[in-house]
Amino acid sequence: MRTLVLLLAIVLAGCAAAQPAAGPEGQPAGEWRDQIHWIPMRDGAGATRLLYTRICRPKTEVPARLVVISHGTPPVAAERLTTRPAPCDSEAIRWFLERGFVVAQAMRRGYGQTGGAYDEGNGSCSAAEYAASGRETARDIAAVVDYAAALPFARRDGVVLVGQSAGGWGTIAAAARGDPRIAAYVDMAGGRGGHYHLLANSNCRPDQLAAAAGQFGAGAGTRMLWVFTANDSYFAPDIAQAMHAAFIAAGGRAELHQIGPFGSDGHRLFWGRGGSQIWGPLVERYLASP
Repeated sequence: MRTLVLLLAIVLAGCAAAQPAAGPEGQPAGEWRDQIHWIPMRDGAGATRLLYTRICRPKTEVPARLVVISHGTPPVAAERLTTRPAPCDSEAIRWFLERGFVVAQAMRRGYGQTGGAYDEGNGSCSAAEYAASGRETARDIAAVVDYAAALPFARRDGVVLVGQSAGGWGTIAAAARGDPRIAAYVDMAGGRGGHYHLLANSNCRPDQLAAAAGQFGAGAGTRMLWVFTANDSYFAPDIAQAMHAAFIAAGGRAELHQIGPFGSDGHRLFWGRGGSQIWGPLVERYLASP
């Protein structure tokens, strides 16, 4: 019995030791000083969660502007745990690094190595709670801004938020929260409820999605950039237009670009090979405009 208790204590001690601590892990590595950070955040119940985050740094020693990039949501729930941050030398990340930005990519609650409970659910399709799911995504984004903007190699102002798909939807929700440190918001094919029943061009309650966009528009003060494509299998042009119209009607400010088809599915534009050649000039002009 004493041996069993001792073995159990050893196992429990090993599990406790394996738990990550808030802050950086290891040392920066490679050309872009790739490093994993565990970023603390408080969920709706007040519990502290740690977000697995990759931070990449440009080739400068002066504090640089921060870009927080937010990922999408796989249509199959089991695939959420396989989500990983893109490597620092991937096309989309490198686009920002080469222009002197620090880039942070966090795995939100319920994704990848962050794991744990998934708090971004929309509820049933008949009563889709798209505004609530967006606010949960924005909660994680805000925690990343709080942490990363305080790092010694990052500026504390001029932050840029970029989100793709569900991450884009969270970026719209973040715009409604407002934050004086954030200067720009880029929505790449943002939305929720696409691929309903795992079918392309099938959406759950797009009317509710537009209504939720209107809720966010009522609180958003900073002009946003929205980029969608003609062949997005999640959010077709009419859905993007309806979201944008509701956002603007409620008082939000957003520049909508609906560009031509990209590959087999324009929803992949942001991360797709050659995609930065299309969205890059739009983002560059937006960031340079007053």
